[in-house]
Amino acid sequence: MLSMFKKGLKKTSEAIRSVAPKKKVKLTKDELEDILLESDVEYELVEIIIREIYQDFVTRDILESKLLTTLAFNKYETPEVNEPFVDLIVGVNGAGKTTTIAKLAQMYKNEGKTVLLGAADTFRAAAIEQLTRWAVKIDVPIVSSKQGHDPSAVTYDAIDSAKAKGITNVIIDTAGRLHTQTNLSNELKKITRIADKAHSGAPHRKLLILDGTQGNSAIAQAQAFNEMIGIDGIIITKLDGTAKGGSVFSIAYALKIPILYIGVGEKAENLIKFDKFEFVDTLLDAIFIAKDD
Repeated sequence: MLSMFKKGLKKTSEAIRSVAPKKKVKLTKDELEDILLESDVEYELVEIIIREIYQDFVTRDILESKLLTTLAFNKYETPEVNEPFVDLIVGVNGAGKTTTIAKLAQMYKNEGKTVLLGAADTFRAAAIEQLTRWAVKIDVPIVSSKQGHDPSAVTYDAIDSAKAKGITNVIIDTAGRLHTQTNLSNELKKITRIADKAHSGAPHRKLLILDGTQGNSAIAQAQAFNEMIGIDGIIITKLDGTAKGGSVFSIAYALKIPILYIGVGEKAENLIKFDKFEFVDTLLDAIFIAKDD
Protein backbone atom coordinates (compact mmCIF):
# COMPACT_ATOMS: atom_id res chain seq x y z
CA MET A 1 0.00 0.00 0.00
CA LEU A 2 2.73 2.46 0.94
CA SER A 3 4.39 1.97 -2.45
CA MET A 4 1.15 3.06 -4.11
CA PHE A 5 1.14 6.25 -2.07
CA LYS A 6 4.75 6.84 -3.09
CA LYS A 7 3.74 6.36 -6.72
CA GLY A 8 0.87 8.79 -6.33
CA LEU A 9 3.04 11.44 -4.70
CA LYS A 10 6.17 10.99 -6.78
CA LYS A 11 5.85 14.31 -8.63
CA THR A 12 4.88 16.15 -5.45
CA SER A 13 7.96 14.71 -3.73
CA GLU A 14 10.08 15.87 -6.67
CA ALA A 15 8.60 19.36 -6.35
CA ILE A 16 9.48 19.39 -2.66
CA ARG A 17 13.05 18.36 -3.43
CA SER A 18 13.31 21.20 -5.92
CA VAL A 19 13.09 23.68 -3.03
CA ALA A 20 14.63 21.43 -0.37
CA PRO A 21 17.19 19.17 -2.11
CA LYS A 22 18.57 17.69 1.10
CA LYS A 23 16.48 15.90 3.69
CA LYS A 24 16.76 17.46 7.12
CA VAL A 25 16.19 16.77 10.78
CA LYS A 26 14.47 20.13 11.25
CA LEU A 27 13.35 23.09 9.16
CA THR A 28 13.01 26.81 9.63
CA LYS A 29 9.52 28.22 9.24
CA ASP A 30 10.58 29.95 6.03
CA GLU A 31 11.78 26.64 4.59
CA LEU A 32 8.51 24.99 5.58
CA GLU A 33 6.49 27.75 3.94
CA ASP A 34 8.37 27.31 0.65
CA ILE A 35 7.85 23.53 0.73
CA LEU A 36 4.13 23.70 1.46
CA LEU A 37 3.47 26.33 -1.18
CA GLU A 38 5.49 24.40 -3.77
CA SER A 39 3.31 21.31 -3.17
CA ASP A 40 0.18 23.46 -3.65
CA VAL A 41 -1.07 23.78 -0.10
CA GLU A 42 -3.32 26.85 -0.14
CA TYR A 43 -1.61 30.00 1.16
CA GLU A 44 -4.15 30.66 3.92
CA LEU A 45 -3.74 27.12 5.25
CA VAL A 46 0.05 27.45 5.11
CA GLU A 47 -0.23 30.58 7.25
CA ILE A 48 -2.46 28.76 9.74
CA ILE A 49 -0.04 25.82 10.02
CA ILE A 50 2.96 28.08 10.53
CA ARG A 51 1.17 30.35 12.98
CA GLU A 52 0.32 27.36 15.18
CA ILE A 53 3.93 26.21 15.41
CA TYR A 54 5.40 27.90 18.47
CA GLN A 55 8.88 26.41 18.27
CA ASP A 56 11.71 28.12 16.38
CA PHE A 57 12.32 25.03 14.26
CA VAL A 58 9.98 22.48 12.74
CA THR A 59 10.65 18.80 13.32
CA ARG A 60 9.02 15.83 11.59
CA ASP A 61 6.81 15.08 14.60
CA ILE A 62 5.61 18.69 14.83
CA LEU A 63 4.72 18.90 11.13
CA GLU A 64 3.11 15.47 11.19
CA SER A 65 0.78 16.63 13.96
CA LYS A 66 -0.18 19.81 12.08
CA LEU A 67 -0.81 18.06 8.76
CA LEU A 68 -2.92 15.36 10.39
CA THR A 69 -4.99 18.07 12.05
CA THR A 70 -5.97 19.42 8.62
CA LEU A 71 -7.31 15.92 7.85
CA ALA A 72 -9.23 15.62 11.13
CA PHE A 73 -12.58 15.44 9.33
CA ASN A 74 -11.45 12.55 7.13
CA LYS A 75 -13.75 10.02 8.80
CA TYR A 76 -16.43 8.06 7.01
CA GLU A 77 -18.50 5.04 7.96
CA THR A 78 -20.43 3.20 5.27
CA PRO A 79 -24.13 3.23 6.26
CA GLU A 80 -25.97 -0.03 6.84
CA VAL A 81 -28.63 -0.28 4.13
CA ASN A 82 -30.84 -2.79 2.44
CA GLU A 83 -29.07 -3.86 -0.73
CA PRO A 84 -28.37 -2.72 -3.30
CA PHE A 85 -26.03 -0.01 -2.05
CA VAL A 86 -26.18 2.89 -4.51
CA ASP A 87 -23.27 5.20 -5.28
CA LEU A 88 -24.03 8.38 -7.25
CA ILE A 89 -20.95 9.72 -9.02
CA VAL A 90 -20.71 13.43 -9.87
CA GLY A 91 -18.01 15.74 -11.20
CA VAL A 92 -17.08 17.97 -14.12
CA ASN A 93 -15.98 16.75 -17.53
CA GLY A 94 -12.40 15.58 -17.67
CA ALA A 95 -12.04 14.73 -14.00
CA GLY A 96 -11.74 11.00 -14.71
CA LYS A 97 -15.26 10.09 -13.64
CA THR A 98 -15.89 7.15 -15.97
CA THR A 99 -12.50 5.54 -15.31
CA THR A 100 -13.01 5.96 -11.57
CA ILE A 101 -16.39 4.24 -11.78
CA ALA A 102 -14.69 1.25 -13.41
CA LYS A 103 -12.02 1.22 -10.69
CA LEU A 104 -14.64 1.36 -7.96
CA ALA A 105 -16.59 -1.46 -9.60
CA GLN A 106 -13.45 -3.57 -9.80
CA MET A 107 -12.75 -2.89 -6.12
CA TYR A 108 -16.24 -4.05 -5.21
CA LYS A 109 -15.78 -7.21 -7.28
CA ASN A 110 -12.48 -7.92 -5.54
CA GLU A 111 -14.37 -7.73 -2.24
CA GLY A 112 -16.78 -10.43 -3.46
CA LYS A 113 -19.65 -8.07 -4.25
CA THR A 114 -21.75 -7.90 -7.40
CA VAL A 115 -21.99 -4.66 -9.35
CA LEU A 116 -24.28 -3.02 -11.90
CA LEU A 117 -23.50 0.26 -13.66
CA GLY A 118 -26.07 2.89 -14.60
CA ALA A 119 -25.14 5.12 -17.55
CA ALA A 120 -27.12 8.21 -16.52
CA ASP A 121 -24.74 10.53 -18.34
CA THR A 122 -27.02 10.76 -21.36
CA PHE A 123 -25.76 14.21 -22.30
CA ARG A 124 -22.91 12.74 -24.40
CA ALA A 125 -23.11 9.59 -26.51
CA ALA A 126 -19.38 9.11 -25.96
CA ALA A 127 -19.93 8.85 -22.21
CA ILE A 128 -22.39 5.97 -22.67
CA GLU A 129 -20.00 4.21 -25.05
CA GLN A 130 -17.01 4.64 -22.74
CA LEU A 131 -18.83 3.28 -19.71
CA THR A 132 -20.18 0.38 -21.78
CA ARG A 133 -16.64 -0.53 -22.86
CA TRP A 134 -15.51 -0.54 -19.24
CA ALA A 135 -18.49 -2.70 -18.24
CA VAL A 136 -17.47 -5.28 -20.84
CA LYS A 137 -13.82 -5.10 -19.81
CA ILE A 138 -14.45 -5.71 -16.11
CA ASP A 139 -17.41 -8.00 -16.77
CA VAL A 140 -20.29 -6.23 -15.04
CA PRO A 141 -23.82 -5.54 -16.32
CA ILE A 142 -24.84 -2.04 -17.38
CA VAL A 143 -28.16 -0.29 -17.84
CA SER A 144 -28.03 2.40 -20.51
CA SER A 145 -30.13 4.26 -23.04
CA LYS A 146 -29.67 6.59 -25.97
CA GLN A 147 -28.16 10.05 -25.90
CA GLY A 148 -30.71 12.61 -24.76
CA HIS A 149 -32.79 10.11 -22.80
CA ASP A 150 -33.97 11.13 -19.33
CA PRO A 151 -31.06 10.36 -16.94
CA SER A 152 -33.48 9.98 -14.04
CA ALA A 153 -35.25 7.17 -15.90
CA VAL A 154 -31.93 5.40 -16.47
CA THR A 155 -31.18 5.78 -12.77
CA TYR A 156 -34.53 4.25 -11.81
CA ASP A 157 -34.14 1.38 -14.27
CA ALA A 158 -30.60 0.60 -13.08
CA ILE A 159 -31.62 0.41 -9.43
CA ASP A 160 -34.76 -1.55 -10.25
CA SER A 161 -32.75 -4.04 -12.33
CA ALA A 162 -30.21 -4.51 -9.53
CA LYS A 163 -32.99 -5.20 -7.03
CA ALA A 164 -34.56 -7.78 -9.35
CA LYS A 165 -31.23 -9.55 -9.90
CA GLY A 166 -30.05 -9.47 -6.28
CA ILE A 167 -27.02 -7.32 -7.12
CA THR A 168 -25.32 -5.79 -4.09
CA ASN A 169 -23.91 -2.53 -5.51
CA VAL A 170 -25.08 0.00 -8.09
CA ILE A 171 -22.86 2.79 -9.42
CA ILE A 172 -24.64 5.60 -11.26
CA ASP A 173 -22.70 7.82 -13.65
CA THR A 174 -23.94 11.38 -14.27
CA ALA A 175 -23.16 14.03 -16.85
CA GLY A 176 -19.97 16.01 -16.30
CA ARG A 177 -21.63 19.26 -15.55
CA LEU A 178 -20.46 22.80 -14.94
CA HIS A 179 -21.88 23.95 -11.62
CA THR A 180 -22.90 27.30 -13.16
CA GLN A 181 -25.49 25.65 -15.38
CA THR A 182 -28.78 25.75 -13.50
CA ASN A 183 -30.57 23.26 -15.74
CA LEU A 184 -27.93 20.62 -15.09
CA SER A 185 -28.02 21.37 -11.36
CA ASN A 186 -31.75 20.76 -11.35
CA GLU A 187 -31.24 17.56 -13.31
CA LEU A 188 -28.84 16.24 -10.70
CA LYS A 189 -31.27 17.01 -7.91
CA LYS A 190 -33.99 15.16 -9.84
CA ILE A 191 -31.75 12.11 -10.20
CA THR A 192 -31.32 11.95 -6.42
CA ARG A 193 -35.09 12.18 -5.89
CA ILE A 194 -35.83 9.43 -8.42
CA ALA A 195 -33.13 7.20 -6.92
CA ASP A 196 -34.91 7.43 -3.58
CA LYS A 197 -38.19 6.45 -5.22
CA ALA A 198 -36.53 3.42 -6.80
CA HIS A 199 -34.94 2.34 -3.53
CA SER A 200 -35.62 4.08 -0.23
CA GLY A 201 -32.57 6.00 0.99
CA ALA A 202 -30.75 5.89 -2.35
CA PRO A 203 -28.35 7.21 -3.34
CA HIS A 204 -26.67 6.01 -0.18
CA ARG A 205 -23.41 7.74 -1.04
CA LYS A 206 -22.78 10.73 -3.28
CA LEU A 207 -19.18 10.77 -4.45
CA LEU A 208 -17.48 13.75 -6.06
CA ILE A 209 -14.61 13.10 -8.47
CA LEU A 210 -11.95 15.82 -8.39
CA ASP A 211 -9.02 16.11 -10.79
CA GLY A 212 -5.84 16.19 -8.72
CA THR A 213 -4.02 18.14 -11.41
CA GLN A 214 -6.31 21.11 -10.75
CA GLY A 215 -4.98 21.55 -7.24
CA ASN A 216 -6.77 24.10 -5.11
CA SER A 217 -9.03 25.27 -7.95
CA ALA A 218 -11.03 22.09 -7.33
CA ILE A 219 -12.28 23.52 -4.02
CA ALA A 220 -14.81 25.83 -5.70
CA GLN A 221 -16.16 22.91 -7.74
CA ALA A 222 -16.57 20.81 -4.62
CA GLN A 223 -18.32 23.58 -2.71
CA ALA A 224 -20.80 24.04 -5.55
CA PHE A 225 -21.64 20.33 -5.80
CA ASN A 226 -21.92 20.07 -2.03
CA GLU A 227 -24.42 22.93 -1.97
CA MET A 228 -26.42 21.24 -4.73
CA ILE A 229 -26.90 17.74 -3.34
CA GLY A 230 -24.63 17.26 -0.33
CA ILE A 231 -21.44 15.29 -0.98
CA ASP A 232 -20.59 12.32 1.25
CA GLY A 233 -17.06 11.67 0.03
CA ILE A 234 -14.40 12.71 -2.45
CA ILE A 235 -12.20 10.74 -4.83
CA ILE A 236 -9.13 12.57 -6.11
CA THR A 237 -7.90 11.32 -9.49
CA LYS A 238 -4.67 11.68 -11.47
CA LEU A 239 -2.65 12.35 -8.33
CA ASP A 240 0.31 10.52 -9.86
CA GLY A 241 0.40 13.03 -12.72
CA THR A 242 0.74 16.21 -10.68
CA ALA A 243 3.05 17.99 -8.25
CA LYS A 244 0.00 19.41 -6.47
CA GLY A 245 -0.42 16.65 -3.89
CA GLY A 246 -0.43 19.22 -1.11
CA SER A 247 -3.81 20.44 -2.33
CA VAL A 248 -5.29 17.37 -0.64
CA PHE A 249 -4.78 19.12 2.70
CA SER A 250 -6.43 22.29 1.44
CA ILE A 251 -9.39 20.40 -0.02
CA ALA A 252 -9.95 18.40 3.16
CA TYR A 253 -9.54 21.41 5.43
CA ALA A 254 -11.79 23.72 3.40
CA LEU A 255 -14.62 21.28 2.75
CA LYS A 256 -14.70 19.10 5.88
CA ILE A 257 -15.71 16.24 3.56
CA PRO A 258 -13.79 12.96 3.79
CA ILE A 259 -11.42 11.95 1.00
CA LEU A 260 -12.19 8.27 0.48
CA TYR A 261 -9.98 7.18 -2.41
CA ILE A 262 -7.20 8.45 -4.63
CA GLY A 263 -6.47 7.44 -8.21
CA VAL A 264 -2.83 6.77 -9.05
CA GLY A 265 -2.97 5.36 -12.57
CA GLU A 266 -5.21 4.29 -15.44
CA LYS A 267 -5.61 0.59 -14.63
CA ALA A 268 -8.71 -0.76 -12.90
CA GLU A 269 -6.69 -1.61 -9.78
CA ASN A 270 -5.15 1.88 -9.49
CA LEU A 271 -7.68 3.15 -6.97
CA ILE A 272 -6.61 3.00 -3.35
CA LYS A 273 -8.33 3.83 -0.11
CA PHE A 274 -7.08 7.09 1.30
CA ASP A 275 -5.11 6.60 4.50
CA LYS A 276 -4.23 9.95 6.05
CA PHE A 277 -1.38 8.51 8.10
CA GLU A 278 0.38 6.92 5.13
CA PHE A 279 -0.33 9.95 2.98
CA VAL A 280 1.30 12.30 5.50
CA ASP A 281 4.20 9.90 6.11
CA THR A 282 4.94 9.72 2.39
CA LEU A 283 5.20 13.51 2.15
CA LEU A 284 7.28 13.74 5.30
CA ASP A 285 9.70 11.17 3.87
CA ALA A 286 10.43 13.64 1.07
CA ILE A 287 11.29 16.38 3.57
CA PHE A 288 12.91 14.80 6.59
CA ILE A 289 15.51 12.17 7.29
CA ALA A 290 13.55 8.96 7.85
CA LYS A 291 12.71 7.96 11.39
CA ASP A 292 14.88 4.86 11.23
CA ASP A 293 17.90 6.62 9.64
